Amino acid sequence: MTRPASRPQVTLLTRDGCVICLRVQTQLAALAEELHFDLTTTDVDAKANAGDPSLRAEFGDRLPVVLLNGREHSYWEVDEPRLRADLARTDIW
Repeated sequence: MTRPASRPQVTLLTRDGCVICLRVQTQLAALAEELHFDLTTTDVDAKANAGDPSLRAEFGDRLPVVLLNGREHSYWEVDEPRLRADLARTDIW
Protein backbone atom coordinates (compact mmCIF):
# COMPACT_ATOMS: atom_id res chain seq x y z
CA MET A 1 0.00 0.00 0.00
CA THR A 2 1.44 3.36 -1.02
CA ARG A 3 1.21 6.15 1.49
CA PRO A 4 -0.13 9.42 0.04
CA ALA A 5 2.38 12.21 -0.36
CA SER A 6 2.10 14.97 2.19
CA ARG A 7 2.60 17.56 -0.53
CA PRO A 8 1.61 17.56 -4.18
CA GLN A 9 4.31 16.14 -6.46
CA VAL A 10 5.12 17.97 -9.70
CA THR A 11 7.53 16.37 -12.13
CA LEU A 12 8.96 18.18 -15.13
CA LEU A 13 9.93 15.91 -18.00
CA THR A 14 12.73 17.49 -19.98
CA ARG A 15 15.83 16.85 -22.05
CA ASP A 16 19.30 18.35 -22.16
CA GLY A 17 19.57 21.42 -24.36
CA CYS A 18 15.85 22.23 -24.32
CA VAL A 19 15.56 26.00 -23.89
CA ILE A 20 11.80 25.88 -23.33
CA CYS A 21 12.37 23.24 -20.64
CA LEU A 22 14.71 25.59 -18.77
CA ARG A 23 12.14 28.38 -18.87
CA VAL A 24 9.40 26.07 -17.58
CA GLN A 25 11.70 24.72 -14.85
CA THR A 26 12.42 28.26 -13.64
CA GLN A 27 8.71 29.08 -13.61
CA LEU A 28 7.84 25.89 -11.71
CA ALA A 29 10.63 26.44 -9.17
CA ALA A 30 9.17 29.84 -8.30
CA LEU A 31 5.65 28.41 -8.09
CA ALA A 32 6.81 25.50 -5.92
CA GLU A 33 7.73 27.85 -3.10
CA GLU A 34 4.51 29.81 -3.37
CA LEU A 35 2.13 26.87 -3.86
CA HIS A 36 3.93 24.35 -1.63
CA PHE A 37 4.58 21.45 -3.97
CA ASP A 38 7.63 19.27 -4.43
CA LEU A 39 9.31 19.66 -7.82
CA THR A 40 11.50 17.07 -9.50
CA THR A 41 12.98 17.07 -12.97
CA THR A 42 13.46 13.98 -15.10
CA ASP A 43 15.51 13.92 -18.28
CA VAL A 44 13.69 11.48 -20.58
CA ASP A 45 16.78 10.82 -22.68
CA ALA A 46 18.91 10.01 -19.62
CA LYS A 47 16.21 7.59 -18.42
CA ALA A 48 16.13 5.97 -21.87
CA ASN A 49 19.92 5.64 -21.93
CA ALA A 50 19.73 4.02 -18.48
CA GLY A 51 17.39 1.36 -19.84
CA ASP A 52 13.92 2.85 -19.39
CA PRO A 53 12.70 4.31 -22.70
CA SER A 54 9.04 4.54 -21.63
CA LEU A 55 8.95 8.25 -20.77
CA ARG A 56 10.75 9.25 -23.97
CA ALA A 57 8.45 7.02 -26.01
CA GLU A 58 5.31 8.51 -24.47
CA PHE A 59 6.27 12.16 -24.01
CA GLY A 60 9.45 12.79 -26.05
CA ASP A 61 7.76 14.66 -28.90
CA ARG A 62 6.11 17.30 -26.70
CA LEU A 63 8.63 18.26 -24.05
CA PRO A 64 8.57 19.86 -21.61
CA VAL A 65 5.74 17.97 -19.94
CA VAL A 66 4.42 18.78 -16.47
CA LEU A 67 3.10 15.85 -14.43
CA LEU A 68 0.99 16.45 -11.33
CA ASN A 69 1.06 13.47 -8.98
CA GLY A 70 2.18 11.27 -11.87
CA ARG A 71 -0.49 12.38 -14.34
CA GLU A 72 0.05 14.58 -17.35
CA HIS A 73 -1.03 18.12 -16.52
CA SER A 74 0.35 20.25 -19.35
CA TYR A 75 3.01 20.32 -22.02
CA TRP A 76 5.17 22.90 -23.79
CA GLU A 77 4.25 25.44 -21.11
CA VAL A 78 2.87 25.67 -17.59
CA ASP A 79 -0.90 26.03 -17.54
CA GLU A 80 -0.59 28.18 -14.44
CA PRO A 81 -4.29 28.95 -13.84
CA ARG A 82 -5.15 25.25 -14.11
CA LEU A 83 -2.18 24.25 -11.93
CA ARG A 84 -3.24 26.72 -9.24
CA ALA A 85 -6.82 25.43 -9.35
CA ASP A 86 -5.76 21.78 -9.23
CA LEU A 87 -3.37 22.38 -6.35
CA ALA A 88 -6.18 24.07 -4.41
CA ARG A 89 -8.32 20.92 -4.69
CA THR A 90 -7.99 18.53 -1.81
CA ASP A 91 -9.68 15.55 -3.44
CA ILE A 92 -6.75 14.74 -5.73
CA TRP A 93 -4.30 14.01 -2.91
